[in-house]
This record gives sequence, structure tokens and C-alpha cells, in this order.
Amino acid sequence: MRPDYIWRVASRDLLSTLRDRRTLTSTILIPLLLIPLFTLGLPLLLGRFIGGQAQERQKVGVVGTLPAPLRATLTRDEKTPDGTVTRAGVALVSVRDPRAAVQAGEVDAALRAPSPLPTRAGDGSGELEVYAKLGNLRAQTGAFAKVQAAVEAYNRTLALERLRGAGLGAQTLTPVTLSPIDASPEQERRSGQLAFLIPMLMLNFILTGAMATALDATAGEKERGTLESLLVSPVRRSEVVAGKLLATTITALTTACFSVLGFLLSGVLARAALSGAPTELTQAFGGQLTLTFGSALALLGTVISAALLISAVLIALSIYARSYKEAQTYVTPLTLLIVFPAVLLQFSDFLNLGGGIYALPLFGSMVAILDTVRGNLTAGHVLTAIAANLLGALLAGLLALRSFGREEVIFRN
Repeated sequence: MRPDYIWRVASRDLLSTLRDRRTLTSTILIPLLLIPLFTLGLPLLLGRFIGGQAQERQKVGVVGTLPAPLRATLTRDEKTPDGTVTRAGVALVSVRDPRAAVQAGEVDAALRAPSPLPTRAGDGSGELEVYAKLGNLRAQTGAFAKVQAAVEAYNRTLALERLRGAGLGAQTLTPVTLSPIDASPEQERRSGQLAFLIPMLMLNFILTGAMATALDATAGEKERGTLESLLVSPVRRSEVVAGKLLATTITALTTACFSVLGFLLSGVLARAALSGAPTELTQAFGGQLTLTFGSALALLGTVISAALLISAVLIALSIYARSYKEAQTYVTPLTLLIVFPAVLLQFSDFLNLGGGIYALPLFGSMVAILDTVRGNLTAGHVLTAIAANLLGALLAGLLALRSFGREEVIFRN
């Protein structure tokens, strides 16, 4: 094949892509905006909601009477030394039917003691029924969590009173203290619990960027009637396929580069936003992408091979379509083929991922990207993932070449 002819075909398709402003927006702006939003904005927003529930005073219904110390524990505010309320107590109101009051939204939770509760340790035991919408995240993090913490504190108070009466100290309840120490690599701790989002978003943006060029260069040209003029020119069919594959891959890689910039931007924003936050919060709201030279090369090779495979599959599928709209119906399921396996990555800690998982095209790339982000990638695994993608791209490219040589496919419209 002649490289100059391949580049002419590729530049022709790239120029057609650059003329569409919507494609430029989806290729450049959307990765830069959406990736920080997903990896940083949404977790911070969720954290603010959960933190707001701690500082909000919820209504809790009560049927009958509760021991005075327990009522005091439920309604007491937790404050910092300067007087700032870190966890507000609940407001206790009387209700007749606890289940109906919760279902009607009159209270966030309701309490009912079928029998009198003990006021001293050793006076027997009691049961306290808690009515709440347990499937509701707002109730779980608000009223129900506060009731649960208050009852645990009340039980501990009664136990400590009994221990003091027997001449024992508080350490009797906890003879062994647990000191957790995180042994994860530094990069894995920095990546946080949301690291699984990075390969999913990255490959989705690669697919989005490649889709615009691939569909326009195949089904779009068939619809406009310009593909025939290209095929009768002194350009070999293999050069046409290679040129269109090159143009599609360049567009996909452009989107991938801006998605990496989006992750780096989210890391900078996360460090700025969480600079004074506790360590637990910064680890939970991770997703920061910091790369060494070796991991950057591994990520680059994995992304290029994945972009090449996605581009080849898109061209092989969309050339069968009669129109641009029909081609969209063919390639839309590819999004699900990326999203479903990527969602499984959040459970990767429970899976025994052997070396063979990296030999699966695309999914092996997702696992390799996740390992790169966490700092756990080995050279053998990344080379296996790249080789699997290149092999898949070769097979899809040969299928596309075969389709470009069949008149019943080219002139289907």
C-alpha cells in the first residue's frame, strides 16, 4: 500500500469531520467537562447531600414513652469546641401509628417500644422498633442512622454504669483495639473508589469520537453518492480502508487525549477542593490520575490499540448500512458492550482476575487501564491487552476490506 494515498483518503475524511462543529464539541469539549463532573462533581455533590443530612434536624415519631437518658441522647447535638454543629439531634414528636406516619411523610422515622425499656444495665432487655423507609438513601443517612447511633450510645452508657459499679473501667468492653493501616500502594489509594469510572469513560469517549468519522466516511458517503467516485479513482481498496481506518483512529485518539486531560484536570481540582479534607474523604472521592513515564507509555499503547480496534469494528459494521441513520442502529449496541463490562470493574476486588482476562479484546484494555490508574500494572499484562486489541483490529479490518470489495455491499442503497 502507498502511504501518500492512504493519507489522502484519511485527510479527506478528517476534513469532512472537522467541518461539523457538533463533532468537535463531542470530541474536545465534552470529555474536558464531563469527566471532572463524573469523577469529582457527582461524588462531592453526594457527599454534600449526606453531610447535609447529618446537620439537618429530622423528625422522629415516638409511640408511648422513652427513658429520659435515651431521649436526651437522641435530641443532643454534637458540636465542635467552637460551637459548630457537626451532627444535629432529632426532633421527637408523638404519633399514634408509626408505620402510617412514616409512609405519609409526617416523620422520617418512628420509634415504638412494645415493652418498657431498661434504664439500668441488669434490669433485663428491651426491644425498640424503628420504622423507616430503609430503601431510601435519605432516611438511611439521616434519621435512621442517628437513631441507630443514639441507641448504641445509650447501651454503652448503661454498660459503663454497670462496670463502674463493679469496679471496672471502660477498657473492659474493648480489651483489644484495632488499628487499621492501609497497605495499598500510594497510587491505588490516590485513585480512590471511583477509579473504575476511568476506563469506562475513556473507552466510551473513544467510541463517541470514532463513531462520527466512521459513520460519515462509510454510510454517509454512500448516502451522498461520493463513495463511488472514490472507488473508481486510482486508489486501491486496501488503501481506501486503511485511510478511513487512519482517519477514524485519529479522531478517536483525539477524544482519548482530551479525556486523559479531563482526568488530569479532575485530579488538580480534587487536590484543590479536598486539600483540607480528612484522609477518608480524599480516598473516597479519588479518581485522580497521576502517571509515571512507564505507566503513561502503557496507557498510551493500550488506548491506541483500543481506538484502532473500535475504529475497525465501526467501519466494518457501518459499511453494510444503506444510510447514516441505519448505520447508527448498527453501532449503538457497541456502547452497551463497553458499559456492561466496565460496570463489572467496580467489583474487580471480588474477582480472581487471572492473566487470561487481558487476552479479551477491549475488556482486557479496561482492566489494564484500571491497573495503570491504581499502579498495579505489569508489562506482560499490558502487552497481552495490546496484542489482543491489535489482533481484533486486524480481523475487523480484513472484514471491512472484504466488504469494500463486494458490489452488493457498496451499492446496497
